[in-house]
Order: sequence, then structure tokens, then C-alpha cells
Amino acid sequence: MTKTVQEIPAAEFKARCLKLMDEVRTTRRPLVITKRGKPVAKLVPVEEEEGPLFGRLKGTVTIHGDIISPIEQDWHAERGILYVGEDDERD
Repeated sequence: MTKTVQEIPAAEFKARCLKLMDEVRTTRRPLVITKRGKPVAKLVPVEEEEGPLFGRLKGTVTIHGDIISPIEQDWHAERGILYVGEDDERD
């Protein structure tokens, strides 16, 4: 399936500019503006801006159980292990 780009002469674009900009916004399809049959400009829809980075994951995390109290497992740093897979029997 090929995506065809609509072409329009510059004089016609000038006469219908505002309507064509609305059409590009709603259809999300670009429009090529030509002069004497040769492309000179392309009108494309603006990409939707993403929201701010801070707070983007709000509401996506679920907490299960107690996250405040200490756990009963040793951490690698407490045992002096520098790399995962290193010998666990250190003094």
C-alpha cells in the first residue's frame, strides 16, 4: 500500500490556505505546494507534544505489602561481594 501525497499549486494554496491547514490537521496527511508543477514546500501536521517528563508515570505503580520496614535478606554490599556471581563465602 503506497501513501500518496496530495499536491496543490501555490496560487490555489494561497486562495484556500486556512481551509487547507485545517484539513491537514484533521486528516494528518501532508500537502505538497507546487510552483509551475515543481514542489517548493510541504505542509505537514504538527506532532503531538508529550506531557512533561516529571510525573509521567503517575498512577502506574502498585505497592504490595510493607515498603518501609527492613527486609530479612542480606544485600550483596553488606557481604562485600563486588560482582554478581562472585564467591559467597567471604569472611
